[in-house]
Amino acid sequence: MPRLFFHIAYNGTPYHGWQIQPNSSSVQGEITDALTRLNSMEPIEIVGCGRTDTGVHAANYYFHADISILSPEELKFKLNKMLPESIVVFNVFPVPNELHARFDARWRTYRYFIHQEKDPFKENQSWYFTPSLDMSAMNKAAEVLIGNKDYTSFARLHTDVKTNICEVKKANWYVNENKQMVFEITANRFLRNMVRAIVGTLIDVGLNKISTQDVEAILIAKDRQEASVSAPACGLFLWNIEYEALSE
Repeated sequence: MPRLFFHIAYNGTPYHGWQIQPNSSSVQGEITDALTRLNSMEPIEIVGCGRTDTGVHAANYYFHADISILSPEELKFKLNKMLPESIVVFNVFPVPNELHARFDARWRTYRYFIHQEKDPFKENQSWYFTPSLDMSAMNKAAEVLIGNKDYTSFARLHTDVKTNICEVKKANWYVNENKQMVFEITANRFLRNMVRAIVGTLIDVGLNKISTQDVEAILIAKDRQEASVSAPACGLFLWNIEYEALSE
């Protein structure tokens, strides 16, 4: 059975995250249902490149499925007709059977967006946060995150992961062309709620509530209670996934 990769994007506002959950709408559920209908109601399993939580968006997302029901071009066309407007399929293409959407993803990048002037067109796509923030201090504190470290202090408790060690290669704030403050972070893997917990903590640095040294201490503590409250889901996007072997 050939393996196909699907390159998609989605607005996470209507969904309880990527992963199928009982009695809740999910992105994976919408896609699985559509593929199952195309497959004469025979269930099709899809494997995503990772999880996103309730209300979190994905500008770029990949999943794989082992299917041969239609050509890649037909699958793209039919899925875009069947799926809600909140999900788009950019491309469908064959890959080697051993290529895995989740385990072969080398780097993942998230961006978190904040706007400080009221804008109804950014609702559910950015966090409206009006207090003044010291971005220089936030960037200095973000440097503490870079490296191969234990991120227990920024992880949701009681998950099924075997380790909380992540390799972060980039973490910084900047202002984009839409006058939004953007936090961009790239790592080999992310823990559940990790980015939002980091953003919430760095916001407290920007408000001069805590210091860079405090962020270092929070990391060392390996205790979620030491970090700040998580930032809202609406501003978070899974921005990019990198595969060494992938070429569309």
